[in-house]
Amino acid sequence: MRAFYFSNSDKKLRHNDGRQIRKGRTHKVKCDPVLCERGLHASERLIDALKYAPGNYLWLVDLKGKIVAGDDKAVADERKYIDGFDAGDLLHEFSRKAALINIKKIYKYCSQKDYDLIVEYLETGNDDIRSAAESAAWSAAESAARSATRSAAESAAWSDLNKLLTDMVRAKTGWDI
Repeated sequence: MRAFYFSNSDKKLRHNDGRQIRKGRTHKVKCDPVLCERGLHASERLIDALKYAPGNYLWLVDLKGKIVAGDDKAVADERKYIDGFDAGDLLHEFSRKAALINIKKIYKYCSQKDYDLIVEYLETGNDDIRSAAESAAWSAAESAARSATRSAAESAAWSDLNKLLTDMVRAKTGWDI
């Protein structure tokens, strides 16, 4: 099963395992895999893998052997690392693009000046205005959260975000995903 896995930048397995992750390497565990308990995990969708990311290093993997699939991740007794890269910059850009998708929802909760500042930061990533833009965004988000209700379109939004992230990773790496 082709999937995605994030590791820390040290590229070592967690949970007191410590084995080094390298392109082409296959890790195996001697157990019956159980979701969230034991085995080697990964997610078929990038957006799902991101939810479990302990760090920015993204791996394209193949889960093999005994595999147990869940809604947003799977676990196996073998995981082969096809390729990987430090996705920190890509994830930073993704977060700005993802925020731009819904930026109009906070318009009524902030001043025009603050709104323009937030949009400028999200479009450019200009670190000189980052702090002010974050402050304005948090203020608007808190106001919006007090009056918001949960959207029925949430799963569609996750699909849109997964497509955006997948397209960005494909463009950066050339992976056939």
